[in-house]
Amino acid sequence: MNLEQIYERHADFVWRTLRRLGVAEGEARDATHEVFLVVHDKLAGFEGRSSLSTWLFTICRSVARDFRARARRAKLGDGGELDDEIDLRADVGRTIEHNERLAELERIISAMSSEQRNVFILFEIEKLTGVEIAEALRIPLGTVYSRLQLARKAFREELDRGRARERFGDARSGAARRAGGGA
Repeated sequence: MNLEQIYERHADFVWRTLRRLGVAEGEARDATHEVFLVVHDKLAGFEGRSSLSTWLFTICRSVARDFRARARRAKLGDGGELDDEIDLRADVGRTIEHNERLAELERIISAMSSEQRNVFILFEIEKLTGVEIAEALRIPLGTVYSRLQLARKAFREELDRGRARERFGDARSGAARRAGGGA
């Protein structure tokens, strides 16, 4: 497979992976191009001992680490919103709800340890197998499943906490309005 074919088939995967690994929206395109520059440089040496997706994830992880470090140094803490292509004629309510769910997913994933986050993203979102993840992360298969179990637990707990905050915040603001005489 040549670079153009790899790009056509895997650019979306690379972009999503970089975003989920903490690359800011404004930097994701540059990071994607950097991944494919690395692919171009190393493609001749790719022996196929792992799947192409696994190899690409490994490159993404390294590029994302570098971009996050640059962002920290530059104090660019604003990740912005995801670069979804939005049809302006689409139902605005649905678009807002979609963006809120993506923001919640990003918030929950970013709260996980990097070890758990990597396994969770690869298994639950990118649908890689445990074996492929073990190869990509260079960890034992049992560790993959252990981290996945912990990541799922962390995901559920953080989701529950977020929902509780929403309910508590709504109840508190209503009580404050009633106490203050507001409608």
